[in-house]
Amino acid sequence: MDIEIFPHRLLNAETTEKLLNELEVMEGVKRMVVHGPRLPPVKEGSSDRTITIQGEKVQLQVQTGRILLEIDEEDTISDVRAICENHLPFGFNVYVGTFIRKEKTVTDDIKYAGLDQIPEEMIGLTDQNAKLSERTTVIKRKD
Repeated sequence: MDIEIFPHRLLNAETTEKLLNELEVMEGVKRMVVHGPRLPPVKEGSSDRTITIQGEKVQLQVQTGRILLEIDEEDTISDVRAICENHLPFGFNVYVGTFIRKEKTVTDDIKYAGLDQIPEEMIGLTDQNAKLSERTTVIKRKD
């Protein structure tokens, strides 16, 4: 089951970092995807868009406009809402549906030169029009 967190405004890097770190430690969350408008490349002297998730530094490529979560069960939704209420005082909506692809596609086969080269955890997390190395960061949970 997937849910979409749709904040009523675009999030800055600090809010994104706090929200993702709290969502990441939840037991019912399997995967997270951050969507939003693409940010221009960082120039010298401009503010850094690096956030730290689970102790790992990640360069933001987009300004967070929505967050997609793959969750285990429906009970997780109320916990997600509570976390969002703490970090998104300006409002948000939570939608239930299917937002993250679960199966490999023909486009994946063409783009990445073979379906066997795409790890299972990457299905549905990549922008079809971008190089995999440029757009996706996978942070594995520490046991």
